[in-house]
Amino acid sequence: MSRRKFAQLAAMAGAGTLLLPGTATAENGRTAQYYYDHAYRLAGDDPVLLDIIAALTPGFTVPRPTAPAPMKIFDNLAVLGVGWVSAVAVLTSDGIILIDALTSTADAETVIVPGLRSLGADPATVKYVVVTHGHGDHFGGAQYFADNYGARVLAAPADWDHMEDAGQPGRPVRDLDISDGQRLTLGDTTLTLHHTPGHTPGTVSPVIPLRANGRRHTGMLWGGTKPPADIATLETYLSSVEKFRFRLRQARVDVELSNHPFCDHGLERMQQMLDSPRATNPFILGTDGTQRFMNVMDAMVHGLILDAGTTPATTSLIGHRCC
Repeated sequence: MSRRKFAQLAAMAGAGTLLLPGTATAENGRTAQYYYDHAYRLAGDDPVLLDIIAALTPGFTVPRPTAPAPMKIFDNLAVLGVGWVSAVAVLTSDGIILIDALTSTADAETVIVPGLRSLGADPATVKYVVVTHGHGDHFGGAQYFADNYGARVLAAPADWDHMEDAGQPGRPVRDLDISDGQRLTLGDTTLTLHHTPGHTPGTVSPVIPLRANGRRHTGMLWGGTKPPADIATLETYLSSVEKFRFRLRQARVDVELSNHPFCDHGLERMQQMLDSPRATNPFILGTDGTQRFMNVMDAMVHGLILDAGTTPATTSLIGHRCC
């Protein structure tokens, strides 16, 4: 289903006419449909929130948009991508922390390395690669930076195991473990890395200090979007959403980022910045905005849990390879 179609459905939801699959009812009397409708009410006409609803809807087809040019969307943060998946480079006073590494060694060589150089950053200064989760579209280029520049590769223990158990090709050599809430410091910058299992057993979601035009901001990046199909893992996913939402409130996070820009209107927001460079940075949602983003996710996953109780699971955690 296209994003335009989802937007049309969202408009229908506002009129109270949207119907999504599922008739299961929770103990509180609320149905899956109630939660889906609530997500749309929270989203309104916000394209960022409509995109995350679309991405969380069963049957969503991953688009393959044209890759954007490398771009700094904050003074200390660059996006380097192949259209449907992105790596994020955090630029510090003592080198680069790379969050994810695209799909392959070829992506590392032909997208990330020249992209960093085009922005005035030296790829040889990549000191860490943080793997948000153990799927090939996120770890594919990690070993390249370890082999060529001596970068250390980090992942949660559960996802090091997950990569090995699934026998995923191109996986990096096991290196550093990420503990829940770990602080990773390089130069003048400290990231906080939170365990948010659900998409995979060891998904990690970073909180990142940012700067824009001399002002300080704090960003979040939800590490793995596509929900699992079985109830038990969906409940784990929901618990992660709720925990991370609380952590964002504590840290006063006001910026939302994604490693899949189709999940959050990311490519369109990058284009907005190019078209209107003096306008407010569209990735800055405010603290209320990032909470609303998580509230929309919460509502959608509540609905998915109820629907999972009436629909046989068709996707296993090991079977996921994207998003």
